[in-house]
Amino acid sequence: MWFIALWSLMIFILVSIGGYFMFRKFLKKMPKEDGKSILDWQDYYINETLHLWTDDQKKFLNELVDPVPELFREIAKLKIAGKIGELAMEENASEMHEALIIRGYIIATPKRDHKFLRKKLKEKKIDAKPYEEYFRQSS
Repeated sequence: MWFIALWSLMIFILVSIGGYFMFRKFLKKMPKEDGKSILDWQDYYINETLHLWTDDQKKFLNELVDPVPELFREIAKLKIAGKIGELAMEENASEMHEALIIRGYIIATPKRDHKFLRKKLKEKKIDAKPYEEYFRQSS
């Protein structure tokens, strides 16, 4: 009897967790006032700025998202690349550069992930001082 009760509780918890993530994805796919969803805009910015990325910059972005668990890494990379593309389009950038990638990463990620970015910047000997205002402003 205890086995059935524990098994039922575990199934309920797992289904609840899965439902939570599915509902979040559903909300992001809902159109906003402009007729496009958050994911539509993300895809738009990525597609419009795809030609600006070089292999070295893609490698740098992959290094930055390396601490993200593998299950969520691709989604995180797309979200960050979308924000970087948005910044590049706002600035009319002719190419992606390190500062733009770092700023986009800071803005697109929650504060709890910034310690990993600071560690990675220190490893690569990149000064984080120019980005302090973005660290303070981000979500």
